[in-house]
Amino acid sequence: MKESLPLYKTLANALGKRIHDGDWAVGSNLPSEAALCTTFNASRHTLRHALQILETDGLVLRRQGAPTQVISRQKVRRFTQSFNSPIDILSYPRDTYRENIIEEFIELDKSLSEMIGGAVGSSWYHIGGLRKQRESQQVIAWTDIYILPQFASLTSDPEHSQVMVFEQIEKKYGTRIDRAEVDVYAVGAPVNVAKKLQLKPHDPCLVIVRRYFDDQDKLFETTFTYHPENKYIYKMEFKSDSGK
Repeated sequence: MKESLPLYKTLANALGKRIHDGDWAVGSNLPSEAALCTTFNASRHTLRHALQILETDGLVLRRQGAPTQVISRQKVRRFTQSFNSPIDILSYPRDTYRENIIEEFIELDKSLSEMIGGAVGSSWYHIGGLRKQRESQQVIAWTDIYILPQFASLTSDPEHSQVMVFEQIEKKYGTRIDRAEVDVYAVGAPVNVAKKLQLKPHDPCLVIVRRYFDDQDKLFETTFTYHPENKYIYKMEFKSDSGK
């Protein structure tokens, strides 16, 4: 048996249909609250709840002390993006791998502290590597990965070059991602990165910075990935929720 809608939703649907049908033109005002309550045999509380839905849908504009104005006959199309796991934030095809060039323990100075997000003087483990396509051996990115020192041994795992580091940390150490931050911006390739990517200094690069936090909101990994121009496309798919 289908459950009936709450009264305010039923009223919102009725008002929305009349707006869509042109009973109240865009730019005109709706009848007063008292008139609408009488017409639809609704309480003022129910009506106001219904008008709030119409405002959220982008059909009307409500301002204190002014009549409710019709601003559109169509609901605003809203879009949502779903991530099933952190790997969806930034993933690479499985036919790529990372070749580590740098593996070292470091202590953060002021500059690195600001970049990574860790405290000045704190210890981290730095992995620097090239990501390549397996068959062509084409270089598609340079990555600097900074993780807490207790995770350093993961570089010896057989699957290390194939798997995202945060996945290894989750699997091997049980540290789960509770929150992730992603920054994306364009930059001229720094001299040290340009050399590794066989670019000219300051050639355009797309940089993606990822920071991963555990359930105690503690940062445990920061990654900087530099993609040369035309070597990487990050695709996102958004689904309209207008049918909900």
